[in-house]
Amino acid sequence: MAAERLDRVLARLQADLSRSRLQALIRDGQVAVDDTPVLDPNRKVAGGVRITLTVPPPVPAEPAGEAIDLTIVYEDDDVIVIDKPPGLVVHPAAGHDSGTLVNALIAHCGESLSGIGGVRRPGIVHRLDKDTSGLLVVAKNDLAHQALAAQFADHGRTGPLERAYLAILWGVPERRRGTVEAALARSTHNRERIVVVGEDRGRYAITHYEVLEGLPPANPIANLVRCELETGRTHQIRVHMAHLGHPLLGDATYGSGFKTKANRLSEPQKEALNALNRQALHAAILGFEHPRSGEFMRFESPLPLDMAALLQALRVAI
Repeated sequence: MAAERLDRVLARLQADLSRSRLQALIRDGQVAVDDTPVLDPNRKVAGGVRITLTVPPPVPAEPAGEAIDLTIVYEDDDVIVIDKPPGLVVHPAAGHDSGTLVNALIAHCGESLSGIGGVRRPGIVHRLDKDTSGLLVVAKNDLAHQALAAQFADHGRTGPLERAYLAILWGVPERRRGTVEAALARSTHNRERIVVVGEDRGRYAITHYEVLEGLPPANPIANLVRCELETGRTHQIRVHMAHLGHPLLGDATYGSGFKTKANRLSEPQKEALNALNRQALHAAILGFEHPRSGEFMRFESPLPLDMAALLQALRVAI
């Protein structure tokens, strides 16, 4: 038997599941070939191998509202701007079917929440990683959703959208200001990671950065950096800064190779880094055109306490 794509083999053997559903299960790590997990639906398999498929139990079609405290920066009949704390997942996904921002928004907004983004992501036009803090806008009706989605699709290239992040990076970038332009795709070996790939294999991604402050100033071991996105890919800032050779402090996924640098920190600095327990990334500025009035609205969020404490500790000479 000639080798054939894994998703096609499964589609033939599991006629009750759609091809797209099977591809999603493969990418989710639910398929193994001869007991080895395979994450690429395009993987060729030959006859005689043993394919194991695990289909997770069904989850509710729509998230339920949950009483979760939110820091609301602004709200009207069309939009709600949230200052998201670290640790809060934006929308339900595998392993996070409750306790998300969407669950909180459903409880807070009721039936007005826009469903144009799908029942699992009502009102969501952009997202932040679970452990990234900061500003996020949600649409409360379809008019707002369509208008905001168009602004985020443009990423401020020709429209009014403004998004800026503050990040603390290991090391000193060669240039104080620059641009990282590198295509991104999900790793075929570890679905939790995004990797830089050739332009023909990934999604186009551009990040602009500017060094704001050396930490400590006299002999920097780290830097406070402002990042702006020209595209909005999963983990984009984290991957692009690591690709530059300067991963974010606290980033266990993309900065594990820099653990030895932590040995150069003072004890108070180590304590602040350990207390952070996440990547040092904060969505500090968000500006957009109001979907109904056309007014430009701009919001700023100060660093949360954990990241502010790390920044203060790093400013002290070792």
